[in-house]
Order: sequence, then C-alpha cells, then structure tokens
Amino acid sequence: MNTIISVKNLKKNYGNFAAVKGISFDVYEGEIFGLLGPNGAGKSTTLEIIETLRDKTSGEVIVDGLDLDKSPNEIKKIIGVQLQTSGFYPGLTLIELIELFSGLYNQQVNPMELLKLVNLEDKAKNKYKEMSGGQKQRFSIATTLINKPKIIFLDEPTTGLDPQARRNLWDLIEDIRAKGATVIITTHYMDEAEQLCDRIAIIDEGKIISLDSPDKMIDDLVASGFEKPKQIKAANLEDVFIRLTGKEMRDE
Repeated sequence: MNTIISVKNLKKNYGNFAAVKGISFDVYEGEIFGLLGPNGAGKSTTLEIIETLRDKTSGEVIVDGLDLDKSPNEIKKIIGVQLQTSGFYPGLTLIELIELFSGLYNQQVNPMELLKLVNLEDKAKNKYKEMSGGQKQRFSIATTLINKPKIIFLDEPTTGLDPQARRNLWDLIEDIRAKGATVIITTHYMDEAEQLCDRIAIIDEGKIISLDSPDKMIDDLVASGFEKPKQIKAANLEDVFIRLTGKEMRDE
C-alpha cells in the first residue's frame, strides 16, 4: 500500500499548553481513515495542520510526497476540505455557489454533473437556505470535489442528521472512495467509524492511544476478557427505523 499522508512527531503548542504531543501516523492511498477522540483531544488541530490551515510547532508532515514546510500551496491543490454549513451564502442557488467556488479554485466544472454525484440535481436552482440538513451536508461534500482532489477531509459530516440522511451520506462517502479518493473523517459516532473506516486512530489528550482497523480493535478488546452486560441483538433500533421508514432520499 502506498502512503499518501505521513505524519511524524507532530507537535502543536499554544503557549504552555500542548494540544498535540508528538503524534505519528500514516494514511494509505485509497482508504477511509478515521481520526477519533473526545472534544479537545487534538484531532481537529491535527487535521487543520495537515490541511495547511494551522501552523505546527514542530514535526514533519508529508502529503502525497509534498513537504508541508516547503510546498503548502501545492498541497492545497490536491486536497478537498469540507466547509462547515455556515461557510455558504444562504441566498445563492446551488448552481451559483458551485460557480463561485469553481472560480475561486480556477476550475472548469459542470454544476449539474457535480450535483448529480450527490443526488441534488433536482435542487440546482434552489437557494442554499432552502435545503434540509442532509441536503446541506451532501452539498458541502460536493464542494470538496470541485478541484478533483486526491484527498478529502470530512469533519463530523453526519452530525445532526436523521438516520436516513446519515446512511445516505455513508453511501456517498464510500462512492467517493470508490472513485479513487482517499478520505479522512472525524466523527463522534462509533457505529459510523466501524462501518466506514478501514483504519482508525484514537487520539486523547494530544496523543494517539490506539491505531488499527475497527475489527482488530474490537477483537483485541474481546480477547482481553471484556464482556457486554447484556446479549447483543443482531440488529439495533436504527436498523428498525430505516427498515420501517425507508432509506430513499427525502426532501425534509
């Protein structure tokens, strides 16, 4: 497997506070990699450094062979970073927003083709403020694809979505990976990380405390003698909800 991101002994200090304490990890080309941790653990700071949005204190970051210290502008050209929903002009239509961002990226983009990728072509002339939560998140991900990036960063992409919208977004993320991109994701939903991620790094208090595939982490926990207090059923309540209400796209 080819390493597309290499982080070595990364540190970030804010005055006397060490937010990131010398972490090291690799991300492989074509995988969905999860960075998990409690609020304040250092995961967002780590991603913002890789995304060239925040300066590091020390350490080495290599992105697709490019040294962050020497080639930050080149790195920006090959990554897509999901904007928070507050980053869009609410009164513009989806087509107008795509045209705006494609101009900023200096890219020729067919807005309808891009919207079709995220099942929003029928909303092309609707204003952003008219979108539901799930639609806004799908559109936000669409904007990360404008510059045809090799690596896409998604920061808690399904927070606040209902179960259908969440599952549909999972399908979209897997489809983006299937088209050749590497995806880095943060989430507070452990079922989401287990479903989507090939490997995850768990970070706490600025340090990586575990890095492996979700299956391996779960197997290791079970092998240590851990037992659930009650028998686990073959399905959960979210599965019931999806089965009863359907998984198709809805206009909320």
